Amino acid sequence: MELRDIEIFLVLAEELHFGRTAQRLHVSQARVSQAIKKQERRIGAELFARTSRTVHLTEVGRQFRDDLQPVYVGLHESLERAQQAARGITAQLRVGLMPFNVGDLYPYWKAFRTRYPHWGLQIRQATFTDVFGQLRSGAMDVLVAWLPIEEPDFTVGPILCTDPRTLAVAADHRLAQRDSIPVELLADFPHGTAHGLADYWEDSYLPFHTPRGRTIERLTSAASDNSDELISHVGMGEIVNTFPSHVTRYWGMSNIRFLPILDMPALHFALVWRTEAENDLIRALAGTVRDLGVFRF
Repeated sequence: MELRDIEIFLVLAEELHFGRTAQRLHVSQARVSQAIKKQERRIGAELFARTSRTVHLTEVGRQFRDDLQPVYVGLHESLERAQQAARGITAQLRVGLMPFNVGDLYPYWKAFRTRYPHWGLQIRQATFTDVFGQLRSGAMDVLVAWLPIEEPDFTVGPILCTDPRTLAVAADHRLAQRDSIPVELLADFPHGTAHGLADYWEDSYLPFHTPRGRTIERLTSAASDNSDELISHVGMGEIVNTFPSHVTRYWGMSNIRFLPILDMPALHFALVWRTEAENDLIRALAGTVRDLGVFRF
């Protein structure tokens, strides 16, 4: 079985959506279907049960995923370590990023790589799904996330950036002609929200209640964990959604309007890591961020 076919299977087992899998792996949906059918023929059983609306793993598919995942991870890590050794890199620091502004934060990454050329630095967009669990499992070494972080096993490091708040609405939404919006009005419209966020952390991003005590409605869906799908649902007028204001430079779409929320506190994004996992690489990145100071929009 080719390594690419294994990767296709594992990503589809996670996404349970042929289109998202193809998009994530930069291949066609036909290539995804071809790889899965080939694996099913070799195994002699269906790995996924498909209908016109849903995709889910069969019992055989779940067993295959559970058996294959650690093998794939081990092989991928072995290849990565060999490639790093060939480039003279002795260790790798993996950073998960909650904000979308990879470009704005580039000076931090560039400074780290300049100071420590023998260490690799991998920057990846983190998903909203069980993001603290990803840090605890070792899937990432450091997380860039909004404050406060009140997890007893985590260390909160220096702040990288501070960002005001904005509300994304469809261009034909009845709020679209406003210049700004107060927090109180957020209770009039449903918002997207992700699965499994700690209550205090979710409340710091989007409060559960307005200053007058009105409930701000949340609609939880798979799209809420995928930023591209989330903004698509905003554009179709199904929801509105709050964001840090830097997204206005990355989502310049004609069907979306962004309205400043002037009375909502700015978000502060900081480095966070598992205290027991702290090492020289993490301390070096934290020191680099402290030296460069806070980026403000």
